[in-house]
Amino acid sequence: MKTVNSSSSITSPKQSNKKLLMGNEAIAYGALESGISFATGYPGTPSTEVIETIARLNPEIFAEWAPNEKVALEEAAGVAYTGLRALVTMKCVGLNVAADPLMSLAYSGVEGGLVILVADDPGPHTSQTEQDDRYYGKLALLPVLEPADVQEAHDLIKYAYELSEKYKVPVIFRTTTRVNHTTADVEVGEFVKLEREPKFEKDIPRYVRASMKGNLERHKWLNKTLKEIEAEFENLSFNRVEGEGEIGIIAEGAPYNYVKEVVSKLGGGFKILKISTPHPLPRKLVVEFLKGVKKAIVVEDGAPFLEEEVKIVAYEEGIRVPIYGKRTGHLPLEGELTPRLVKNALLKLLGKKGEDYVKPKEVEEAENLAPSRPPTMCPGCPHRGSYRALLDALRELKFKKDEVPIHGDIGCYALSLLPPLEAIWTEYVMGASISLANGQSIAMNKKIIATIGDSTFFHNGIQPLIDAVYKNLDVLVMILDNRTTAMTGHQPHPGTGGSETGRNFNEIDIEGLVKALGVKYVKTVDPYDLKSTKEAIKEAMQVKGPAVIIARRECVIPVLRRGEIGEIPVVIEDKCTGCKACALLTGCPALVFDEEKGKMRIDPLICTGCGLCEQLCPFDAIAYPGKK
Repeated sequence: MKTVNSSSSITSPKQSNKKLLMGNEAIAYGALESGISFATGYPGTPSTEVIETIARLNPEIFAEWAPNEKVALEEAAGVAYTGLRALVTMKCVGLNVAADPLMSLAYSGVEGGLVILVADDPGPHTSQTEQDDRYYGKLALLPVLEPADVQEAHDLIKYAYELSEKYKVPVIFRTTTRVNHTTADVEVGEFVKLEREPKFEKDIPRYVRASMKGNLERHKWLNKTLKEIEAEFENLSFNRVEGEGEIGIIAEGAPYNYVKEVVSKLGGGFKILKISTPHPLPRKLVVEFLKGVKKAIVVEDGAPFLEEEVKIVAYEEGIRVPIYGKRTGHLPLEGELTPRLVKNALLKLLGKKGEDYVKPKEVEEAENLAPSRPPTMCPGCPHRGSYRALLDALRELKFKKDEVPIHGDIGCYALSLLPPLEAIWTEYVMGASISLANGQSIAMNKKIIATIGDSTFFHNGIQPLIDAVYKNLDVLVMILDNRTTAMTGHQPHPGTGGSETGRNFNEIDIEGLVKALGVKYVKTVDPYDLKSTKEAIKEAMQVKGPAVIIARRECVIPVLRRGEIGEIPVVIEDKCTGCKACALLTGCPALVFDEEKGKMRIDPLICTGCGLCEQLCPFDAIAYPGKK
């Protein structure tokens, strides 16, 4: 690790080497080469691997997960106020959670470099929405950088820290899934440790937003700073003009690579302006580029953000060049761009017909052969037991099917929307299950159910539960505690006591926390024990006011990795009638129907021995070998 003087800027080390890295790993390397002291965030695909890589490469760095993105950004701001460098990571929708501190942080600025990595998800591949977080840069008056490939992700984040410290503002580093999860050879350098003594100086006008006069002055400072940053972007090497031609292409992010690929095949006649700084846009560079072409198209992933900015510049400068893009229908407003979409847009500008997509014969044959495999909960997933018990409890309480709303939340348990469970009615943002249940309990004057995971509960579920207690709302909250943040790769959270780097953290007891909030009925159950879980739910449904059931059982994947799977049940063929109740009630992929015998069987290669099928078989045809 290289140690450098605190006053020097970070430059690429002379000794370097190439490594095969995922985009997120390259970003982690770049951050460590910039001398960060602190990294945090909330896990969310496609951003998760950045924190995990930093923790793996240098455990000395405080690289740990926060309960949510708002807390993460505020903690990172506290570090950056002291002059140390910090990194915050999140997925696209995470910046919505952190938006409140983001706006005020822009006014106060920072001392040490602070980079906010937000991974947008055009497609979307794993997100609720395709939101474009470049707009937050415009809203908060902060610079936004976006890399086009894995190497640039590594290099650009190093520049982001220089930019942040030079102008004393946080920098939004926008990536997309295509860059985050692409793998390539990356030239990397030495990790850097900055010899800085953290200090925080009292400055009321700067850090206290209660002063309206101070806020006005900081707003003026921020606008002035943004103009200075724009001037720097005019000559930035990451922004450049390539080629010659009468048709101009302004490209940003991963689609720049599609442009290069397509142009190389179509031949000459195209002039490209590659942009890595969508906000503030390097105005002079754009003006000169537009003056040298007869028409232009903007190619970008996400919303037509860059297209709109370019058109504003053209209008204000009196440039009459036609500008095409997403708003003109040359490129789609939804979904992720592809080389074919880019090619068809350029062909249209050339007055030629676009090419229809023809699925390769091999792909079509493979799709016809391969059976449909919808996503499903893993064999042994405790959430399967939680929802089976919930649905059975409502049935035994004589509720009609779909009479009681069941709200879901963000996590693996959202798969309960699929057959055969078809349990949850809603799922869209972290913690909303409880808030929605609160509102509907008021509107409908009856018991409403919310289901939420343990990590999600700490993220944004505590506050709506507080409101349920405060207003004595008639809700049943089931906290599905599988002891990890399972959907994003088993990261620790406050309820696990674990740490990303092996530090000793305290474990927050969910049951004790819920009781401390004032919930009168609180019971912890094992979702593998269907009878006890079902009885607890039936009791809770009779409680007037808020009730909480904690369904606690560790996610089966870590259990599998530790080799702690117990005995596997078997089907007793003499008793099995082939009714398929076990499979129809659970949907467990380990349960297979033998067409030849007309009997069920259990696949021992994937069964984890949870025992749900044994409890649900109406003919006692499933048993553990030792109990037959």
